[in-house]
Amino acid sequence: MGKKRIIQQTEEELLKEKDKIEAKVRKEVKTAPARLREGRVYISSTYNNTIITLTDLSGNVLGWTSAGSIGFKGTKKATPFAASKVSEALGQIAQKLGIEKIEIFVKGIGSGRESAIRSLSARGLDIVSIKDVTPVPHNGCRPAKVRRV
Repeated sequence: MGKKRIIQQTEEELLKEKDKIEAKVRKEVKTAPARLREGRVYISSTYNNTIITLTDLSGNVLGWTSAGSIGFKGTKKATPFAASKVSEALGQIAQKLGIEKIEIFVKGIGSGRESAIRSLSARGLDIVSIKDVTPVPHNGCRPAKVRRV
């Protein structure tokens, strides 16, 4: 195949590249406005996992956690205990940001729905409303084709 050539950059090129990367990182880092008061919590509870997202009122994501990111593996991710641990972790994020009032939007049919809401209220967050936004099919899926034997 031949020898591989390694291209070495000069120090000036490396500094320019580093500045570009740092500028992008600074742009992407979201800083919450000073002492947010209200936020929205989206709980997605499936048969396999529980994902909880914290946003401000305009929908910008401030933080998220899931049972998998905390360290649960396999079928343990779908348990109510894992969901409560996930919401406790998100409650800590909310307290660091200074959020006191939250609106909760629950989606999915997993076992961690109620336990997540209970542990969010136990963390001292004032729950303004709870809304179920689980999608409901109007006419269902297309049926399977007729089996020919």
